Amino acid sequence: MAIKQLSEEQVASWSRLQKDQWWFENVYRGDMPQLTVRAAITGFLLGGVLSATALYIAGKTGITIGVGLTSVILAFAMFRIMSQSGIIDDFTILENNCTQSIATAAGYMVTPITSGMAAYMMVTTNIVPWWQLMLWNTCISCIGVLVAFPMKRRFINEDQLPFPEGRAAGVVLDALYTGEAAAGMFKARLLGVTAAATGFYQFISSDGWMRLLQFRILRMDRWAGMTEPWHWMERFDTYYYDAAARMNLWIPRILGTDIRQLGLRLTLDAAMLGIGGLMGIKVATSVLLGALVNFAVLAPIMIQRGDIASYTAPNGALVAISRAEIVNQWALWWGVTMMVVGSLVGLFAKPELITKAFAALKAKKTAPGGADPLRHIELPLWISFIGVPVLCVVGAALTHVFFGVSWFLALVSLPLIFVLTIISTNSMALTSWTPTGALSKITQFTMGAIDRVNPATNLIPATMTAEISSNASNLLSDIKPGYMLGAKPRQQAIGHVIGILAGSIATVPLFFLLFLPPGADGVRSTTTIVSEQFAMPAAMQWKGVADLITNGLSQLPTSAVISMIVAAILALVFELARIRSKGAFPLSAVSIGLGVVLPPESCLAMWVGAMIFWWMARKKPAPGSRAHAIWVDGYESICAGLISGAALVGIGNAIVNVLL
Repeated sequence: MAIKQLSEEQVASWSRLQKDQWWFENVYRGDMPQLTVRAAITGFLLGGVLSATALYIAGKTGITIGVGLTSVILAFAMFRIMSQSGIIDDFTILENNCTQSIATAAGYMVTPITSGMAAYMMVTTNIVPWWQLMLWNTCISCIGVLVAFPMKRRFINEDQLPFPEGRAAGVVLDALYTGEAAAGMFKARLLGVTAAATGFYQFISSDGWMRLLQFRILRMDRWAGMTEPWHWMERFDTYYYDAAARMNLWIPRILGTDIRQLGLRLTLDAAMLGIGGLMGIKVATSVLLGALVNFAVLAPIMIQRGDIASYTAPNGALVAISRAEIVNQWALWWGVTMMVVGSLVGLFAKPELITKAFAALKAKKTAPGGADPLRHIELPLWISFIGVPVLCVVGAALTHVFFGVSWFLALVSLPLIFVLTIISTNSMALTSWTPTGALSKITQFTMGAIDRVNPATNLIPATMTAEISSNASNLLSDIKPGYMLGAKPRQQAIGHVIGILAGSIATVPLFFLLFLPPGADGVRSTTTIVSEQFAMPAAMQWKGVADLITNGLSQLPTSAVISMIVAAILALVFELARIRSKGAFPLSAVSIGLGVVLPPESCLAMWVGAMIFWWMARKKPAPGSRAHAIWVDGYESICAGLISGAALVGIGNAIVNVLL
């Protein structure tokens, strides 16, 4: 069923009062169940699980995956199956929308702890107590909710801006509940089957699960004499290198450096295949290009020059300490430069995102007055006008007490946060892109110019910028489908807060488990945040900027400074070419920089995933055919299954390893 909406002429000429009255009479669904107990519980549980998978993926790739459509399909399938079994009444369309809003709000909680907060711990070597991390993150996220609702009346009610990602969720929900239920169930089955198969593969690839099965359940250490459990090697080239060690086979090297030390490995990481499918072939190719240029060309040269520390192997080959050390000692600087310059050029090359954002805040002349028809369902503005200043003071206090940022600097950063949130929200409204990376760097450099000594001064306010602007922007993207379907905005706001709590409860303990596990002596160390399993590229980028602010360029090798200059020029050229060609130019500076800090094996796996879906789509299966339903209509479900199956079993493996 077509969703009712105003014409362009009505949007341009009607006042907000007229638009609100039309919406209330033609779209609003009245007392249809929305924020019910079962919707809240379902959203809370789905949000916790999906935010856990998002944390796992963010640790590996620095990419925060959206969980909105996944939660829509899962909630729809769960309640449709139970209703057909006679166990429970089916979800209403608004209950599903509310569940989606709660789940996506939980997913947003991943961003700050895998970026600025992790970077703060790495730079200062101070581990933030879990309760401080949870309290600070929850407070800052709630500011984003209260900042969003005054903007909602302007961007959504009056200007009727598209919010493409939110609109897509609304269209999917409408289709599921008005005639395409069979397609929705097919996507749910596709997701479930893919997740189950991926989970099994991840299970046999996990040392912890295999140890539990073979030694604790089957007791193979006793009757078979096994000392180590068997498990499939995700780095499947390990089988070749094991044979090479026994049979003196050829080991590939670049300028004398073993390619394993450069991270140039073959891996079958299912989660990375799914991420690649979602990012698309252009972005995945840029990521792979960045990895190959850095690890196959520049790193071996810098090892030869001595700019990257190495040691001499018994066979005389120069061997780098590790892939992570290659990044930390040299490559990080040009990679971060590519990402920062690329994201800033992308932002400021679109001045309309900024000018339209502030123009949208100006009051328009209204039509003949009257009572606000939405006053009983909108979130009252007085809550935002009182709550934002109060929570900002509380947030500044927590920032001062927990991280040592002065009261002055904590409060000075707040107006900047408001300005950048407006820009981010307008960008989300028009493009579904939130430039939080670029905006947070503006805060980071601004605060760093005031105080270069204390890294918390630039890292923590920048993290606040990222979380508040991201939360406000994404909340409005979630409100858009609710507006399209006739939901109560006030209940969506409450649902978003429930999601914030779910995300905090799920992600903070898991962050400590995955990235700060206790050592043999029971002591946690920040040195475990970045590992071979988790590259933490977002945190590495933030740390690089903080180190640059604190130490300047004088501490870097001359070659690193030259590489930064070249990277800045190339980033400028690439982004301008993308803008001038309206996206036709195939390379992305931000994606190339991401490939520098990611493990090359992950970059290759992402490219393979992107290539598979690109190739299957190129074959142009006929619409309506099963192949089209799987590879074109269902690719997001397959990718979500790959990601969730691998992530959930991988998280379980980490828990098992801790317990064993």
